[in-house]
Amino acid sequence: MSNKGMKILFAALLTFFIGDSVWAAPLVIEKQGSFAVGGSIIEAKHQYDPLRPTPESQTLHGDHANVSYQIPVNAKKLPLVFLHGAGQSMRTWQSTPDGRAGFQNIFLAKGYPVYLVDQPRRGDAGRSTVRGEIPASPDEQFWFGQFRMGIWPNFYENTQFATDKESLNQFFRQMTPNTGPFDAKIVTDAMTALFDKIGDGVLVTHSQGCGPGWLTGIENKHVKAIAAFEPGSGFVFPEGELPEAIPNASSFSPLKATSVAKEQFLALTKKPIAIFYGDNIPRTAVDEPHKDYWRAAREMAYKFADTVNKYGGNAHVINLPDQGLHGNTHFPFSDKNNESVAEIFEKWLKEGVE
Repeated sequence: MSNKGMKILFAALLTFFIGDSVWAAPLVIEKQGSFAVGGSIIEAKHQYDPLRPTPESQTLHGDHANVSYQIPVNAKKLPLVFLHGAGQSMRTWQSTPDGRAGFQNIFLAKGYPVYLVDQPRRGDAGRSTVRGEIPASPDEQFWFGQFRMGIWPNFYENTQFATDKESLNQFFRQMTPNTGPFDAKIVTDAMTALFDKIGDGVLVTHSQGCGPGWLTGIENKHVKAIAAFEPGSGFVFPEGELPEAIPNASSFSPLKATSVAKEQFLALTKKPIAIFYGDNIPRTAVDEPHKDYWRAAREMAYKFADTVNKYGGNAHVINLPDQGLHGNTHFPFSDKNNESVAEIFEKWLKEGVE
């Protein structure tokens, strides 16, 4: 048998179930694997003695990203590179809390190569070069509200999150802590190294990951487009054009942006940008802190997109309710209507990127 035939026989044959539907044909994965990328090394300060080992005589590899990838047969040209948000890992793009296919499998079935990332000091990339503390602090009811599922213990009436007890249990158990301090530059360096390794692709970010996403887009020419789901911080603006912080009712207030050199910012005008937000975000200030935080974040997103476009860029804020989708949480890619969210995302890819 030829090597090609062996490869196909060895390939992963996957049948995906989404809702009540089934893909008629199995998906053939031509290549898959995982690797570390980026990071640094703490070098030994003196000769290692196996009879008297000391930390000063040994090395430490850390602050790298962990990457898992799958490439389907007859794959599209541009892969999708997924970077998670705060308290999450690549798990956020995999199976949904209620057991359906997440964006990983949905877009593999559409023919896209998919790369999933655990950022440095998170998940399977937990090897940090600096000391960190992992507090065991109960906080899940706060995140239930901050992620716009509802106000504990009640879900929003129109929520697209699966409201059964086991789905919520699965969601809480996919959350994972930092093993060292969050450092946007270290994340950016690892993501830049990833695109240097794989070449051209589309960067897909979520929440806290969107900040390093903008910086990666600035640093690396292989980032051909950026899709940001629900950025809540890390917006960048040219020096001298930094908007005022946006007051809001949350404990995180006020919402601030950061500045970069204008020539760096202009790199973002050379690639399509889409910013997606879900539902239950007010247009004007409200007293409820979780909703008001996202009102401020979206206001900053509009300012960011306007500034990109002022310099000839192509940035859009896409509100899912304006597209006919209602009830989406901070995790629209794993909500019950994530197939419809994927269709809107893919439409943007086909019309503005591919």
